Amino acid sequence: MRYSLFNVIVNGLTKNLFAERAWRDPDPRPAYDVLVIGGGGHGLATAYYLAKNHGIANVAVLEKGWIGSGNAGRNTTIFRSNYLLPGNEPFYEHSLKLWEGLEQELNYNVMASQRGIVNLIHSDAQRDAYVRRGNAMRLAGADSELLDAAQVRKLLPFLNYDDARFPIKGGLLQARAGTARHDAVVWGYARGADKLGVDILQNCEVTGFLRGADGAVTGVETVRGPIRAKKVALAVAGSSSRLASKLDLRLPIESFVLQAFVSEAIKPLIPGVFTFGAGHFYISQSDKGGLVFGGDLDGYNSYAQRGNLPVIEDVMEGGMALLPLLGRLRLLRQWAGLCDMSMDGSPIIDIGPLPGLYLNAGWNYGGFKATPASGWCFAHTIARDEPHPLTAAMRLDRFRTGHVIDEKGVGAQPNLH
Repeated sequence: MRYSLFNVIVNGLTKNLFAERAWRDPDPRPAYDVLVIGGGGHGLATAYYLAKNHGIANVAVLEKGWIGSGNAGRNTTIFRSNYLLPGNEPFYEHSLKLWEGLEQELNYNVMASQRGIVNLIHSDAQRDAYVRRGNAMRLAGADSELLDAAQVRKLLPFLNYDDARFPIKGGLLQARAGTARHDAVVWGYARGADKLGVDILQNCEVTGFLRGADGAVTGVETVRGPIRAKKVALAVAGSSSRLASKLDLRLPIESFVLQAFVSEAIKPLIPGVFTFGAGHFYISQSDKGGLVFGGDLDGYNSYAQRGNLPVIEDVMEGGMALLPLLGRLRLLRQWAGLCDMSMDGSPIIDIGPLPGLYLNAGWNYGGFKATPASGWCFAHTIARDEPHPLTAAMRLDRFRTGHVIDEKGVGAQPNLH
């Protein structure tokens, strides 16, 4: 529909009574082929690719609130594929390639902007580590470029280059990395899935599970009544442990709070994303002009979507050490999301430990950037009852067999125990 000024005025005065719905608001059906629990990016992408790639459209996405009300709406919107280990890097590179064509795929503007990311280098040892990572990225088909100090200064002239404690000796650049509008990603996948026949059931909290005589998961109990299904898939990020506990399952993950911050809007300053190599701090600039930044986890287990002051202080210290002009800006808002941290810093996409159950969890810091590939590979796992080749190393039983993917270097990691 083409909107004129008249359309805008009419919809504004009538509270959008005549606006087209982007997706339906159906009542739950008694049964589906697949139930996807979690109406964030991962759950909606899974439903979309189940219908599009595998022809399974008798699917419902269950969300206890509104879609995108969890971690999908509580992150710093960065996508990248600058990982090191073979169990992760090809997966995230596939995700980055999907990001590059996502707007055309969904026919929806997700405001993807490939402005690049620079991981700053502050020591000779860190340079060696980033040389290794950059080479691993290239071997997996990703782009990387090692920058010297002069190249970083030319790209990011506003940084503090006179700090003797944290000298900037260079950086690792991935030019294809960038940011996207998180809620637009949710809406784009929701509209795409709906058009393919998927039911999106908001305000439909799961309160329990239906079980067969053999212990198989055969459906769910919800606040809107029981719903049966041949397959039930969990994609609820930081709430994975709470949901799994309703099946008497204990997952190898812990939930922590990760805070993020936005400053008042300023003129264009930061060309892409960059990270502090001597502390955990990362920053970019939104299309509205605010500086979006974050840092380390709060150091205790929590399901609360709020943070504490010591971590706020730590993030601000890291930011001021690297970017002193940050001290002159007013903070506009702060929020926190729930990170389900696995024991090795890498995600889990697998067939669940119970018949009829499928698991998508343990995303640590990689959840938003993984959205397209997570949905792609999880849909494959559900439809074919086998792991996708890109997630063959992300099996749940790796913690029992010892085949872990120790990717703690891509972000801060709490002292898990």
